[in-house]
Amino acid sequence: MTDLVFWWEPCRGGARLLKVLGDTPCPVLPAAVEGLPLTEIGPYCFADRPRPGQPEGHAIAGDFVEAVMLPDTVTTLHSAAFYNCRRLRRLTLGARVDSLGSDLFTNCKSLEEFCLNAPPQAATGLKKLLGAVSADIGVRFLQDPGARLFYPEYLEYLDENAPAHIFNREIEGEGFRYRQCFHEGAVDYAAYDASFAQATVGEPPAKLCRLALGRLLAPVGLADAGPYEDYLKTHADAAFGWALGCRDAAAVRLLVSLGLPTARAAADCARLGWSEGAALLLGGGKKPKKTYDFDF
Repeated sequence: MTDLVFWWEPCRGGARLLKVLGDTPCPVLPAAVEGLPLTEIGPYCFADRPRPGQPEGHAIAGDFVEAVMLPDTVTTLHSAAFYNCRRLRRLTLGARVDSLGSDLFTNCKSLEEFCLNAPPQAATGLKKLLGAVSADIGVRFLQDPGARLFYPEYLEYLDENAPAHIFNREIEGEGFRYRQCFHEGAVDYAAYDASFAQATVGEPPAKLCRLALGRLLAPVGLADAGPYEDYLKTHADAAFGWALGCRDAAAVRLLVSLGLPTARAAADCARLGWSEGAALLLGGGKKPKKTYDFDF
């Protein structure tokens, strides 16, 4: 296991992490530091910005960071904690995070996924986290394997009415609507699913297929699978394109089970060199049987 050095300070209720030093781009942070629970991630903690008094050593910061796993004890992420972490792909955290600073993920251009150590029906800080990211972002609930959601990108504009000095707020994209689908801190799956009809008006097929596959593969709180299945059936190329691009075997099996045509997808698998995907397509979605060679 890679040795990590923690620079921290006491705070109300535990310890506030200021910097992490080490040689791994994917640090796993402990639940306690010198006997105190780790409750806060300090300002610019993972940003490539040295601070006065910082210990010598290689800081896990900036473009070096690829994934961070926070313990369930963390409740606060201070401003710009991940500022300019351009290669950060994944952040894993618990359900208790409920206080977020500003500019938390500024310039985190590679951020793909929040992984929550919580069941998908639980109240979490997810709504606040999503409010800090306007780009495409996926969510996984680690206590229910496979449970995942997708929140599309949205853009927000402020247009000034100069004579009156009034700013008009304009929002483009359905991602904002999806980010409002919460009730008392938990995902409101009924509202999330009800947003799909409107999303089909303006969102591209690749994003909609990703969203539909996520709901069908882990249908937590899903009352009617029909709209998602119907969309996938009429957008087979986009659906297989996303599944093959991610090399998602479960998604391929689901698409085959819906009766989508597989010839073009099989050809794409051959081009990509994904033998498992090709086997699933040729075998009607069934896992290929293992074969053994014996020398006598």
